[in-house]
Amino acid sequence: MPISGIAMTTTLLLPDAGSYVEMTASDEQATRVRVVHAEGRGLTLSAPLVAVPDVGETVTLRWSAAPRGRYALPCAVTAVDENRLEVEAHAEPLVEQQRHYVRGGGGEQVIMHRTGFPSANGWIRDISEHSMRAHFEGTNVRDEENLRLRIELGSEILEVRAIATRVEALPQQVPPGPMSVELVAIFEPNEAQARVIRRYVMRQQLLSRSRA
Repeated sequence: MPISGIAMTTTLLLPDAGSYVEMTASDEQATRVRVVHAEGRGLTLSAPLVAVPDVGETVTLRWSAAPRGRYALPCAVTAVDENRLEVEAHAEPLVEQQRHYVRGGGGEQVIMHRTGFPSANGWIRDISEHSMRAHFEGTNVRDEENLRLRIELGSEILEVRAIATRVEALPQQVPPGPMSVELVAIFEPNEAQARVIRRYVMRQQLLSRSRA
């Protein structure tokens, strides 16, 4: 009989105790945390107080899988004690290829189209091959809403269909004005579009390093 899920006796590939890993919480904020203990499916982590998630929240741990990329391990937070947290792995770690998680850019123009609504102008905070974080003025959007995006990356124009997630409404306070939003848009570009994004992000990273 096939075994589904993870048997209690299965030992997962986990980062070593004493090592540092990247922890991404539900708000997509990445934090460097230290692995205090790792055994079976559980880990004890030490994190900055400002970055400690709540019990029940899902986080993703990432660490090097050189030369292939990096491991990504989704976990549930089971206990919190000040800056210490206990997490339990949901599944085996997956290997993320380098090109799938490189993010960069910022400030690029993007236009959002939605059926039945006026187009909205915005700007990109950062972009990767499968998502972008962006700010749009004078509009409002719901989670899981379908979007069509026109993205300007240098001299290249991309048009992709996307789904809005992690939408945060930002009413203009002073002076009172129209609603704006920040959101993460998830999309699946074709290979040609993915190459454009990849080249653009890498180029921006090289330019940033050359200015440093």
